Amino acid sequence: MVAKNRSAMDFPVVCVGGSAGGLDAYTRLLQHFPPDTGVAIVIVNHLRTVATMLHEILPRYTMMPVELITEQLLIEPNHVFIIPEQRDLHMQDGEFRLKPISKPRGWPDVITVFLRSLTENWDGQLIAVIVSGYDGDGAAALCGIKEVGGITIAQRLDTAPHPDMPESAIKSGCIDFILSPEDIARKIVQIVGTGSGSSGEPSPGF
Repeated sequence: MVAKNRSAMDFPVVCVGGSAGGLDAYTRLLQHFPPDTGVAIVIVNHLRTVATMLHEILPRYTMMPVELITEQLLIEPNHVFIIPEQRDLHMQDGEFRLKPISKPRGWPDVITVFLRSLTENWDGQLIAVIVSGYDGDGAAALCGIKEVGGITIAQRLDTAPHPDMPESAIKSGCIDFILSPEDIARKIVQIVGTGSGSSGEPSPGF
């Protein structure tokens, strides 16, 4: 049974990276996201010392199970997974792996770390989403996502309370779509339904 589970580890994974103002984006995205798309959503919130409460808040906005990630937790479709504070997140053999945060001072790069791990350790479709937050975490990994055939999305700046993070993502030159949180949800459903993000026009620059 374990081997069967491992061989089926090829469903789409959506990494949603954010920080300050991210809660608004997460809730709006999940409210417009069907619970049965076969996608795993991993929310990588840029936290160092403050304990996350997202696994308690977000179940109000989705019918999907919402889980705080623990060591060796198996990733599953139709679930929402939340990174714990003070940890870097990796993917190995279909399981989450947690390590001490590599940048305990200054701006964390937990989103970049996880996206790079996905490009190296996940065979299924990858979608990287960068939403409201300070600094530019995640931007450095976006071109790598595209190099392995993934899709990249940034929150539209006028819908982000703190647009630094999506702005840095856009400036990387490796963003496919720039959308509101509601339209991000719709675009992901479209992408996983068609197998690509080619249908529809990319959003214009900011």
